[in-house]
Amino acid sequence: MSGKNGLRVVVTGATGFIGRPLVAALLGRGHSVTALSRSRVKAERMLGPGVTCREWGGAGEEEWRLVLDGADAVVHLAGESISVGRWSPEVKARLRTSRVDTTRRLVDALLQASERPKALISTSAAGWYGDRGDEVLTEASPRGEGFLADLCAEWESEALRAAESGVRAAVMRVGIVMGDGGALRKMLYPFPVRVSPWMLGLGGPLGSGRQYVPWIHLNDAVGLFAASVEDPEYSGPVNLTGPEDATARGLARSIGRALHRPAVLPVPAFALRMMLGEFAGSLLASQRLRSTVAERSGFAFQYPTLDAAVAAAVADIRAG
Repeated sequence: MSGKNGLRVVVTGATGFIGRPLVAALLGRGHSVTALSRSRVKAERMLGPGVTCREWGGAGEEEWRLVLDGADAVVHLAGESISVGRWSPEVKARLRTSRVDTTRRLVDALLQASERPKALISTSAAGWYGDRGDEVLTEASPRGEGFLADLCAEWESEALRAAESGVRAAVMRVGIVMGDGGALRKMLYPFPVRVSPWMLGLGGPLGSGRQYVPWIHLNDAVGLFAASVEDPEYSGPVNLTGPEDATARGLARSIGRALHRPAVLPVPAFALRMMLGEFAGSLLASQRLRSTVAERSGFAFQYPTLDAAVAAAVADIRAG
């Protein structure tokens, strides 16, 4: 869609890892974008003059309602990263607030708009499924157990309230996104120094390496978010995952091939649990996702194989 047929899209979390390239993609498709950001000045600097920026931080529902009024779609990406180390009670409370409470307030404002947006596209996580071993998981699979599964359930429930009032709502269950800025960068550079242990031959899988890992390249994640804005077939849960199965061991080998280094030294599960407590469970969980919604819609992946996705992402990270 382009020109006069472009959509008006409101994006939260627009300056984040997925937000920035998504905003660029939406503009490239001829849509207009309004960014809700905690810092309007920062958002204007990062996103450029083609984006209308509004304050997100202390705004009340009334102010949000005015921004949302008449929008064609709202993409909700805001939320604190789960990769913050141990999940203390304080950290868990922050994670709930940044996801569940914020989504509740956003949906309340959306439903109070004089002209409600036609669609809400909200982020969720593959953590919905918990630790499921070799089970193939589609969007129709039941949720799993644990803190992250419970958090995702609350999070999605708030977003899907919009659907009860006739607004098309999609919840995007995101796994590991391969790009410069996500989990892969933290894997390559786990310490606050520019030297990667992988370059020293010290890289390897987490735990046994047999657990399945849901992965997708950043470009394809952005493509699926953009498709969900435009295509009414994207409704309800959507798994954001590449079409090729991958285990933690396979991911480590792909990283090793991209760096031309060995990837044979695993990080023992007990060591992860000692260092990270409950959070380690999310890193060791096995989630064998299928994106039946993307398949049904005919979505064409730019990076359909793990090796291609990792090689492109590693190149971007090392060039950054």
